[in-house]
Formats: sequence, structure tokens, C-alpha cells
Amino acid sequence: MSNSKWSGPKSSPSSPTSRGLSSCALVCLITLLAPTTPAQTPSDTYQSPDVFKTRQTPASASMPQTTSDAQIDKRVEELLREMTLEEKVGQLTQIFFLPMLNTAADERVRKGEIGSFLFVTDPAVINRLQRIAVQESRLKIPILFGFDVIHGFRTVFPVPLALASSFDPALIEKVQTIAAREAAAVGIKWTFAPMVDIARDARWGRVVEGAGEDPYLGSVIAAAQVRGFQGSNVADPDRLLACVKHLAGYGASEAGRDYDSANLSDSELHNVHLPPFKAAVDAGVGSVMSAYMNLNDVPATANSFLLQDTLRRDWGFRGFVVSDAFSVRDLVTHGFARDPADAAVRAFTAGLNMDMGSDTYTANLPQLVEQGRVAMSVVDNAVRAILAAKVRLGLFERPYVDEARAKQIQGTPEHRQAARVAAQRSAVLLRNEGDLLPLTKNDPAISSIAVIGPVANTGREMFGPWSLAGNPDEAITIVQGIRNKVGPKVKVEYARGGEVRRTYASIFEIFERGPKPAPLTPEQQDAELAAAVELARRSDIVVMALGEIQNMSGEVATRASINLPGRQQELLERVVATGKTTVLVLVNGRPLDISWAAEKVPAILEAWHPGIEGGNAIADLLFGDANPGGKLPVTFPRDVGQVPIYYALNRTQKPEDAPDFTSRYLDIPSSPLYPFGYGLSYTKFEIRNLRLEKPQIRLGETVEVQVEVENTGRRTGDEVVQLYIHQRAGSASRPVRELKGFERVTLAPSEKRTIRFRLGPGELRFWSTAERRWVQEDGDFDVWAGADSRASLHAVLKVTQ
Repeated sequence: MSNSKWSGPKSSPSSPTSRGLSSCALVCLITLLAPTTPAQTPSDTYQSPDVFKTRQTPASASMPQTTSDAQIDKRVEELLREMTLEEKVGQLTQIFFLPMLNTAADERVRKGEIGSFLFVTDPAVINRLQRIAVQESRLKIPILFGFDVIHGFRTVFPVPLALASSFDPALIEKVQTIAAREAAAVGIKWTFAPMVDIARDARWGRVVEGAGEDPYLGSVIAAAQVRGFQGSNVADPDRLLACVKHLAGYGASEAGRDYDSANLSDSELHNVHLPPFKAAVDAGVGSVMSAYMNLNDVPATANSFLLQDTLRRDWGFRGFVVSDAFSVRDLVTHGFARDPADAAVRAFTAGLNMDMGSDTYTANLPQLVEQGRVAMSVVDNAVRAILAAKVRLGLFERPYVDEARAKQIQGTPEHRQAARVAAQRSAVLLRNEGDLLPLTKNDPAISSIAVIGPVANTGREMFGPWSLAGNPDEAITIVQGIRNKVGPKVKVEYARGGEVRRTYASIFEIFERGPKPAPLTPEQQDAELAAAVELARRSDIVVMALGEIQNMSGEVATRASINLPGRQQELLERVVATGKTTVLVLVNGRPLDISWAAEKVPAILEAWHPGIEGGNAIADLLFGDANPGGKLPVTFPRDVGQVPIYYALNRTQKPEDAPDFTSRYLDIPSSPLYPFGYGLSYTKFEIRNLRLEKPQIRLGETVEVQVEVENTGRRTGDEVVQLYIHQRAGSASRPVRELKGFERVTLAPSEKRTIRFRLGPGELRFWSTAERRWVQEDGDFDVWAGADSRASLHAVLKVTQ
């Protein structure tokens, strides 16, 4: 794979569901109804990242020509002139499709009352509904089928937070290209991704769905995902319409509680939370999803500042906006709207095109237009954007899918191999005392390996949340991966060591496949823990697989504590006390408090939820067939009391580097356990010779920054060279450091490479509270280069008038 270098994005009737369920709860039930196709498992042979080479569209699916804006506008206007008000409102309506409940869905499609369905994954059902729309409805307008293709479809890739750890936008783009191909093959042409919310509170469950804490990294990854889903021509049969979400500030909810209010200063909103959305818009994203929560007391679903002033006026967005599930209706719940009709008026006039799930538009918009509370011209504008998307997708010409081909494309060996490489490149080596890792496959001292932990032998935990079309039975677990790697000569035994459960059940658990086992009694828990410790004693080496079960992260998965849940900490301490060499593999969807392990366990590998080939990828990493090169996209705290914690803080009057530092905790160091951008390798790198093309530039000019990196170790490996800046003074106090460039590079032993970044107006500007606008200011800028956010290689750039 080519090196990945970035120095900035471009500037410039009613739903059958109950009130208590969000959209993702219903997804699980739909997933149970989808047909499954067994996928082949690739061999254990490690392959280089060139498995991500671009696929060509098969000859049988000729590439459609790009439709011009003028052609799209002409077709849309022709349709609008023919549409009744009810048909227009139908295009603004999206409903869940449950075959056993939606008995009236067919008739509503015939009448043109439904523009989009969610969560249908069976291509036969999609084709049947599409035939009704294009053959039996009056205007023959096709349906847009949407689905949460978050980190894969049938082939489940590492969760988004893990992919962000790769610091490899090219890899991420190719991952989403494969996800789009599999989903589009069954007739899904719209994904509710990427999620680009900046998250700095590890208690929030949806940290797992984004790119972490940094707006620069988040912007680069947002653009890569949009390119992966949509390609250069979204009408390509292998592409999807992307939907960037959740606009905006959702990741800043109070105390990390899902759906709770976010209260953000203008500076934080513009400088931290909005940039990834702007990057997605600049990359051409076709749709946007509004957020659930109140932003500064105005629900995002009806927030005209977000949906009109920022998105459309300032950014020039021409696509359409969809609500999150039921959030139009829930404007009443917020205490913002008086009743559903008022909710429809407020959301619609604020700029929200499509109502997801609640049918609030269907029930109210026709009467509101007749009453003069909503102008027909506003309805037409909203419908235009949705019709334009359908035309641009080519749905009028190609509404159906080849059901036989759809089965052939799902979970192919090539796709699974790509998932394996993605998991390898997403893992982060946090600790490796005495170079314990990598292990040796043929080490005569290792005849038995104990694999211990509640996430060690279950495919569901490899998948993580939002893996809705995947089959957990097809996932390679850590136990399987290690057995595949070492072969029959090494005895690999497994012990769960006790179970992990949520204190409060997830609303999604009722939709999981298979019977739900009864909770262990305290006595059974004790017995499992004791059996695991005994297994450790009689084994040569122990691999502990600890972390979170699947439903502990994602939507409605806030945790007050970020420690190892259940009795895993006790299990870890008792195993370490046996004196056996122990490696800790973390499987999780958020930063965890692993302070004890960081002192007592010699080797720690952060694998996140690594996807369908996770077990094989972890074994590749543990035994040296792959070299860890990932970096943390989030700061790991020492204790939950430090949360929210992130590297890009502003200086205080008593900063940490001051001799009389007093702005600190009294009981623990103020520094993080592991900083943003941190990650080790099985080899060593030296970063040196930071040079500015010139030490001084004028406002508006750009300067090249060069830095040299060398592999000084004995293995080929990857380093992520990172560039940070700090504006020393200006109209506002700026963060102590801000990421403004990075490049992941692969180097052989003794190989050197000169890395080049560019700093210009896009990197040096910021939104100033004092000026109430984006500004670039003169003055001195610190420039650092290094391997994480503590980089010490330093230079000074002077910017003059």
C-alpha cells in the first residue's frame, strides 16, 4: 500500500416501533431475518497490505455515465410538476420495514407515500418492494434503501475507533469501498455513516463509532470514508450514498450520557466539533444526519443554525438532511415543540428534509401546508434534494439487483483477507517490556498456551457493535487464531474465567441470535475463575483476552466506570500472581482504566473489536507475522476521574511545566496513562532533523516542513510521524498542541525516509471568539515532530503581516 500522508482537509401509517426503541434496536431484528451465506476462511498465510488494491467493476455491470447537474435538475423539476402534495411528503418519509408488522407497507409504496426504507437486507425483499414502486406507483419513483453499514457489511472490519488507530486513510477508504460493494450488491444504496463526532469522554458508548478526540485526524478520516463509500461516481453499482452524522456536538453530551444535552462554546463548536463535518461536505458527502441531543438548548433536529446557517449557507451543502430515529417526534419530548404538528413545522423549516421512523411529517405536513404554516415552495425544495440523490444514484435506470451475484460477493476470501490486514494495522502495542513480544511459533520452551478471558472465544466480541449484517459464527476468535498459528504441536487451552454482563440489560439483547444463558451464580463465577487460574499455572505462557462485551459500547452504552468490567481485574491479578509469563490482549470499544496492568503486565496489545478476522490478525501480531504500527486516536486516562481528558488543552496560569504547578490532582499524576498518538513497534525508530523550508512566512503563505525518520531496529516496521503546532499568542488562547499532519511509513532496517508536510492558512487558522470569525494571525508558532503528542523535536515558525 502506498504511504498515507495528510496535512489537512481542503478548506474552503405510523411506525410500528415503540417509543422506547431507537433505530439500532430494530436493526438487530431485521438482521435475524436476513439470509446468510457461508463465507470461506482464508489460509493462515500473512499477506501484505496490497490486498487493498482497487477492484474493477465487473464487465457485466458497465460503469454508468456521471449525470450532470443540469440533467438532474431537469428530471427533478419534471417529477415535481407531476407530484401531489401527498406524494411529495412521501419522499420525505422513511420507515422501518418489519415483514411481520408492515402489512400496509406495500399499499403505501403503491400510493407513493414512502420514499425510503431502513434495514432491509434481503435482496429479494428489496427487489419486490422496488418493483411495486417503479411498476405500480403513479410516478414510478424508486425507493432508497438505507442501512447502517458502519464497519463492514457481511465482512465485518475493525470498529471505526480501531480503524482510526491505523492512521491510514488509504486503508480506511478501501475498507469502506469493500463495505459499499457488499451492501450495494443486495440493493442497499445509502449508509448511515460515517459517524464523525469528536469524543473526549470515554464514558460515552459511541466513542467506538468515531475517530477519537482530535478534529484534524477526524477530518482526514471523515473524508476518506466518504470517498470509500461514494467513490468518484456514486452511480457506480458498487457504491453507496454516505450520510455523515450526527450534526453536531453529540460527542460532547453531559457526563457521557447518550442523548443528553451538549453545551458548547462557539470556540469549541467551530474548532473541535464542526471540522470533520466540513471535511465530509468538502469530500462530497450526499446526506447528513442531525443529532439527537439539545445543542445549547436547541435540539439539533430543529436547529436552523446547524442545518441552514452552517451546513447550507456557509458550507454550500446541496444534499439532504435526515433526522436520527424518531427525533422529529421527540422534539415534543424535549419540551421544545408543543405537539407533533409543531414538531413537524420546527424541524422542517429548520432544514430537515427527511423524517426517520416517526411518520410525523406524513401525519402533519399536508395539513400544515393547507393551513399556510409551511409554504409549498419549502416542501418542493426539500423534495428536490431527495429526488436529486435518487437520480444521481442511478436508481431510476437500475432499481433492481442481481440476487445471485449478491450472494457471491458477500464475505469472499479476498474481503476477509482485507479485514485481516485492517485488524493488523489497527492494533496498538501499548507495552512490551523486555521485548517479550513477538512470541516464537517454534519456541521449544512453549509447548502449552493458556488463552483466558471472557472475550477470548466468542465471535460476537470480535465484531463489536453495529455489525448488523455479519454472522458472528463466521468470526475467527482469539483462541481459534492462536490455534491456527501454532498448529497441533502446541497445546492451546481455553478458560473463560467468568462472565461479563451489563448491570442494566441492553434493549438490543432480546434480538441476539440463540438462547440467552442464565447468569452465573456467585459459586459458578468462583469456580470459573479458579479453573482459569489453575490453567495458567500448568501452562507455559498465558494470553489474557480481557475487555468489554459487544453491547458495552455503541448506542445506549454509557458507563460510569471505565475499568475492566465484571471480575476481570481480579482474574488478571490472580493469573499474574502465578508467575507465568502473561500477555494482555484488550478487546474493547473505548479507552479503559488499565493502570494496574500498565505496571504489572509486561506486554499489552490493544486490539479493539477487530472484526471477522480478528483472531487471526491478533495471532499474526503476537507471533511476529505482522508488526504493530497503530497509534492511539484517544488519550488513555489513569483514572475515570480525569475524564474528559485530551491532549489539546489550553494553557492555564499554572501549567504543568511550571515550577509551581498547582493545577493538578492531589492523588494521581495529571498526565495520561497513554497519550494521544502513542503506540510501540517490534522495531525502533529515530525521528530527527526537523527543518523548516524557511523560518518566516507572511500571512497566506505556505511553508514546507521536513523531518527524517529511520528504522534503527532489526525488523521491518511502520512508524507514524506526527506534526504538531502551537500559536504562542493571538486574539485567543490556543491549545498547547494541535495535530496538523501525519504520515504512516513502512521502513526496512536501516532505511531512512524524509517526510514532508506543509503548513499554510488551512493549518494555521482558527475560529476566534474575539473576532467571531475564522482568522489567521501573525506571530510565533511552535512546531514539533515526533511519534506521539509528546513530540520533542522542535522548531519555531514566524508568521508576519
